[in-house]
Parts: sequence; structure tokens; C-alpha cells
Amino acid sequence: MADRATAGDTEFPASEREALDLLENGTMDVEGRLVDASNATLFCTIKGGGAEASCVYKPVAGERPLWDFPTGTLAGREVAAYTVSRAAGWNIVPPTVMRDGPFGPGMVQLWIDLDPDVDLLALARRNDHAGLRDMAVFDAVINNADRKIGHLLPVPDGHLYGCDHGVCFAEDYKLRTVLWQWRGKTLPRRSVEALRGLADDLAGGWLAKELPKYLTRGEVGATKVRIDKLLKHRVHPYPSEDWPAVPWPPV
Repeated sequence: MADRATAGDTEFPASEREALDLLENGTMDVEGRLVDASNATLFCTIKGGGAEASCVYKPVAGERPLWDFPTGTLAGREVAAYTVSRAAGWNIVPPTVMRDGPFGPGMVQLWIDLDPDVDLLALARRNDHAGLRDMAVFDAVINNADRKIGHLLPVPDGHLYGCDHGVCFAEDYKLRTVLWQWRGKTLPRRSVEALRGLADDLAGGWLAKELPKYLTRGEVGATKVRIDKLLKHRVHPYPSEDWPAVPWPPV
């Protein structure tokens, strides 16, 4: 197809491939720091090949140590979340790469401009938003331990992105999110189809090649188990009785 470019064993829209090329190879200039983030999160301008964009750069050196995630792994988990989002066709995570930057290796993600007319608090409570429900399934797959309202990124064309996926892919069940409105409800058919695609891809496709670059063998295996359980039961998961259900603060 003329408007698509191939990368590895999966296809990307040409515009996304161009964004990935810019993020991987462009020259970054740090404009400032996002002070609300717990880890070093830098807002940058990136230029290359006649293109220019804004991006977020999270250097590994700026990661705050956590008791339940190995030190220096959060940036890679963000890239792993992008690969799952892309492989499933959800397009939830903006284009994201791992590369060297002004402060060493780190995650670089395309900046997303929000629709200023969307009330995020109201959006997070909706139960009739297909993109939000896809995000809930995505979070269950990657075992997202920190889905806050502020991590929702609605754009003017109606699409919904999400950000901040550094504390994901733990082997133990750690799902902590503001999106519990579908708990116990039957998964939509589109979710089942996406999960089947992920299961097939993890069995020997592009995802099987990409995830081990950023996750341990045990974490990749646990991701497969979560997908298999979702396919077996075909319902949205319930909160754990041993783990806080909602991140704090929730916004």
C-alpha cells in the first residue's frame, strides 16, 4: 500500500514511520522540564530532515529508584508499552523510541497536544467511549500500575492517547487505574480480536522480537499469561484485594 511503510515484521502508517525516524535520528534541544513528573521528564524540540516536532525525553539517569521495579528499566517499559499498543492496533501510546539524548540514553516520545475542550474528569468516568475502553484492556495487558486521569490525552480529532507507562509489565498483578467502570463486564468483540492478534504476535511475530529488548523473560511470559487469561474469561478484570485499586493521587 502506497501510504504505509514496513518496519520489522509489522506495518506502520507512513506518518508514524516518519515520526519514528525523526524521534530516532533528529537533534534534540531541551526547552524545559515538566516539574509535576516524579522522574526527570524533559520537554524538547526535535529537528531533522526538514521536519520539526515537540517531544518528551525521559533519560534513564533521571529515574527515581522504586522498590518494586528494577532501577533503570522505566524508559524501556515505556517503549515496550508502545510496541504492545501498536501490535494490537490500539494506537494508544504515541510514537516512542529508545535513544541517546543530551543526558544519556532514554525514552523519547512524540508530544501530543490535548483538546482543550475535553473535561478529563468527565472523560475518565464515561462508560460509552470506545477508545477509553480499549485503554482499559490495554492497561490490563501491560499490567499498568499507574493509570491516572492526567495520563489521558484526548486530541481534537476524537482519538485518545495515553502516556506515562514506566511502571508496567510487572510479573505480579499490580493493575491500578481510574478506569474500573467495566470491571467484570464482557469484553467487546474488537478487544477479543485485538487480544488474539497479540497472542499470535507473541508466539513468534514482531512483538516476540521487540519485547525482550526491554523486558525480562519472566515479564514477557507474564504478559502472555495475562493475554491468555483475558481470552479465556473474556471479561474486564477486577481490582486486586491485595493492592490499591486506584493510583494516588488519581489525577
